[in-house]
Amino acid sequence: MKFGDFVKIKSLATPAGFKDNLKRMGLAMPCDDTLEPAPSSPMAQPLHIDGLTIGNRYTIHPMEGWDAEADGRPSDNTRRRWRNFGLSGAKLIWGGEAVAVRPDGRANPNQLLLNDHTEREIGAMREGLVSAHREAMGGDDGLVVGLQLTHSGRFCKPNDHHKQEPMILYRHPILDRKFKLAADYPVMSDGDIRALIDCYVDAAKRAAKLGFQFVDVKACHGYLGHEFLSAKTRDGEFGGSLENRTRFMREIVAGIKAEAPGLKLGMRLSAADLVPFKPDPALTTPEAMGPGTPEEFAGLLPYRYGFGHSEADPMHIDLAETRAVIAIARDLGIKLFNITLGSPYYNPHLTRPALYPPSDGYHPPEDPLIGVMRHLNVVRELKQAFPELAFVGSGYTYLQEFLPNVAQAAVRAGWTDSVGLGRMVLAYPELPADVLAGKVMQRKRLCRTFSDCTTAPRNGLVSGCYPLDTHYKKSPEMVKVNQIKKAAKLS
Repeated sequence: MKFGDFVKIKSLATPAGFKDNLKRMGLAMPCDDTLEPAPSSPMAQPLHIDGLTIGNRYTIHPMEGWDAEADGRPSDNTRRRWRNFGLSGAKLIWGGEAVAVRPDGRANPNQLLLNDHTEREIGAMREGLVSAHREAMGGDDGLVVGLQLTHSGRFCKPNDHHKQEPMILYRHPILDRKFKLAADYPVMSDGDIRALIDCYVDAAKRAAKLGFQFVDVKACHGYLGHEFLSAKTRDGEFGGSLENRTRFMREIVAGIKAEAPGLKLGMRLSAADLVPFKPDPALTTPEAMGPGTPEEFAGLLPYRYGFGHSEADPMHIDLAETRAVIAIARDLGIKLFNITLGSPYYNPHLTRPALYPPSDGYHPPEDPLIGVMRHLNVVRELKQAFPELAFVGSGYTYLQEFLPNVAQAAVRAGWTDSVGLGRMVLAYPELPADVLAGKVMQRKRLCRTFSDCTTAPRNGLVSGCYPLDTHYKKSPEMVKVNQIKKAAKLS
């Protein structure tokens, strides 16, 4: 199926039409015909895990805006976004957004940073989120707010939006070439890693002091915690064996338990990678970007540069090591997992199923519904393997009108414990509250996955929903976003 042939979700009109389309595609995606409001809805039921009571089954994913101040403090845009997270009605706020544990680990010069200078304002921002939630929901019972701690590793740009300053764990033959790393570019030493572990523990202590109920030991989307899991070719005590590749995670957890013993732990995990993709050169024209195709990997077999896939066929997901990592994390006391896939830097269609690509991506190589189904199936398989743990699913935004129907059905069937919202909450933050209250969804505010919220930060602009949120639609950056999309041939 070529780009342009995919059925647009908004044209399907009813759950029956949506289900007919799923049947035509051979996708066994659960979808309820009608939505149940609170308190009877499966989405309104509390989730009890690790001593926490989470009041409903909606989660807000970490949504970074590339809009903090240069010194790492939140800006007005940052505070506005966190307030919207509180207004959403979701009872699990997964991290708010990625917060760097030290300056050189920032993914951009406007990423939040947790230290002495920023601590008070980040704490105030959490309080603003909680206050907004009370305003929207009449109280904060069952609200759980965590903080995602990060070091961006291979994707560090701490000083200039257009200057990479990567910190890598091993030489990746495809990504090194893709992101133009010199052949002699250094890898982090074991000493560098141990110093960084101390930074994570210090940040977790600060988070606990500020009232965050958990921290996310992040291992997703190609950032440093995720890269450790694929460091099969690295020498030393942080590479090679799975025991070594999980040492970073294990030592961070041990340090947090020692220094902040009451703080709960979660993990956002990219459960599987694929080979990095690029626009298909055979189908890219001067007028338009082509669909995605995998980078050449035949000469790299067995492929040892990813995680959660077959080394013999790295286009095939294999969750054996993923299950092993979750088991290790479980034994360390982590009971709350937020599951995602791949990296938006080199597999955007895998991470965020969407009809329209970001400026540094490619048109979808498959109907995005196939990508949504992949997310659902991975979480379902992991939940079946670990019924005692709690899982948050990703990839739901592309479902648009039918997101609540699929979410309700997936939770009802036990495929996942909670449904995470990412870019949807930028366009329509109150969606969970509206659905749980039995209100008609505001269709004009539904995210249609235009990917402007990714295109903007990829080009040094603040992230936000430029098509639908008036705050961004009327900003000077809107003109720049449209110019960037035109230059990138996103037709």
